[in-house]
Amino acid sequence: MPGPRPAPTPSGSAIKAVAWAPRIVLGALVVALLLVGGTAFRVWQLGRVDEREPVDMIVVLGAAQYDGEPSPVFRARLQHALELYEQGVAPRIVTVGGAAAGDAFTEAQAGEQWLVENGVPGQALMPVDEGSDTYGSFEAVAAVAEERGWRSAVLVSDPWHSLRSRTMADDVGLEATTSPTKRGPVVQTRETQLRYIVRETGALIYYHLTHGSSDFSDPGLG
Repeated sequence: MPGPRPAPTPSGSAIKAVAWAPRIVLGALVVALLLVGGTAFRVWQLGRVDEREPVDMIVVLGAAQYDGEPSPVFRARLQHALELYEQGVAPRIVTVGGAAAGDAFTEAQAGEQWLVENGVPGQALMPVDEGSDTYGSFEAVAAVAEERGWRSAVLVSDPWHSLRSRTMADDVGLEATTSPTKRGPVVQTRETQLRYIVRETGALIYYHLTHGSSDFSDPGLG
């Protein structure tokens, strides 16, 4: 009887594929690191930019509010928007943000109320409380702006949120610049800043890949 057949010798193409596999994996890792590192650098870089050229509107991105009282994060944004308004950067402030389940106030309404209490006339305020996330809010702001002939905006948020905010604003047709607040819990310590840079890096990459909501709540700051 014939003996067992010898094991087939791997073909040249199979040997080359095995040899190239580690290089492909290494190349993919390098590309991923460059993507993440480059995005993180841009998040950090734009977070340091403060643009105060005259625009049609100051847009304050919402944050947590408690029965109409802005959280420390939100209050820091509103205070910065007030300073821009007083410096004549824009003739109006647009507050944005909806309400969580059970809330009596929306973020936009809480922001408007705080600004009125701090001296901004009601006719200079426009609350836009539509949208369940940042992108949805920008869509609502863009619709309001188009109705009124407003095009340019300076966005007020936390430093590390600036790049993602401006990207979304550009995507809905707004001519956006950024002027982030430099006060509040988000910028108090280097550890907190690093945490937010990492979070915003992931959120921005996710947004670019899916074009979907990339808001992640942080119950630690509000």
